[in-house]
Amino acid sequence: MTKEVEGVFQSSAFHMVGDGFRVANYFPNGNKFGREISPFILLDYHPPFYYGPTTHKRGVGVHPHRGFETVTLALDGYVAHHDSGGNSGIIGPGDVQWMTAASGVLHKEYHEEKFAANGGSMHMLQLWVNLPKAVKMGAPKYQTILAGQMGKVELPANAGTVIVIAGSYNNVQGPATTFTPINMYRVLLNKGGEVKFNLPAQHNTSFLITSGEVVVNKSYTAKEKDFVLFNHKGEEISVLAKEDTQFIVLDGEPIDEPVVQYGPFVMNKPEEINQAIEDFNNGKFGVLEDK
Repeated sequence: MTKEVEGVFQSSAFHMVGDGFRVANYFPNGNKFGREISPFILLDYHPPFYYGPTTHKRGVGVHPHRGFETVTLALDGYVAHHDSGGNSGIIGPGDVQWMTAASGVLHKEYHEEKFAANGGSMHMLQLWVNLPKAVKMGAPKYQTILAGQMGKVELPANAGTVIVIAGSYNNVQGPATTFTPINMYRVLLNKGGEVKFNLPAQHNTSFLITSGEVVVNKSYTAKEKDFVLFNHKGEEISVLAKEDTQFIVLDGEPIDEPVVQYGPFVMNKPEEINQAIEDFNNGKFGVLEDK
C-alpha cells in the first residue's frame, strides 16, 4: 500500500544562526503542516551560500543543550565542533556530526579555520532528534561519522545511490547509533532514475529536496528546498528524478511522550525545563571557553 503524501511545504524565511549559518527553518517555527513529526523536533536547512574569506571566527558561540540530539550533515563546506565533554571534530562534504546532548552539554560550532580563511560555499542541514524520557538525563556522547563510513546502495539501471546514515536500506546498515528507530538517508538520483522505499506506516516520514526536482508516487512534484511530508496509511514510496537530484529522507518512530521545549532544552515537563535552566546557571553543564 502506498504511503501517501500529506503535503509539499516550503520553509520559513531565511535568518542567521550566529553570524555563520544562513538557514531556513521547516519546523517547529516554520511549521505549516499543523502537527508534530516526532521524533524530529527541529529542522534548519542551509542551502548553498558563498562566504567570503575572513580571519574572523564565524559561527555560533558557546550555548547549552539538554534532552535531545543535534545531527549536522555537511553537503559542502567545513564546520568545526567543540563541546564541554572534551569532544571536537571537523566535518566536511558528506560527513555527519551526531551529538547526544542528553543530560546536558555546552558546545560551539564555527566555520573551520582554513575554510573561513579561503572562503567558499557552504551547504548544510541541522536536525534535532528527541530522546525518550528514559535516556534524557543519560550521559552525553558524540559521533563523528565520515562520508567513507556510510552505508551505500547503488540502485539498478544507473539510477543513483542511497547513502545510509542511520537505520537500513535494502539490508545495508548505516553507522549512526540511535535511541529509537530512525532511518536517515542521503539520496542521489540521476535524471530519469527511480528509487523505491518501504517504510513503516506508523513512522513519521519526510523528504527534504536539496537539489533538482522529483515526482513522488507518480503524483506530486517537489523541487529544491521543498519539504515532502507523508501520512500514516501505507509503507511504499516511489521517487522519479526529473533531473539530477539530491534529497534527504527522514523517517522515525514517534516517541509517545509529552514534549516541552524552551530554546535549547527539550524535556517532558515544565519543571524539568526550570531545572535545566537552574543547572545551566549553576555551571552543571561543564566548562567550554568561547574562543
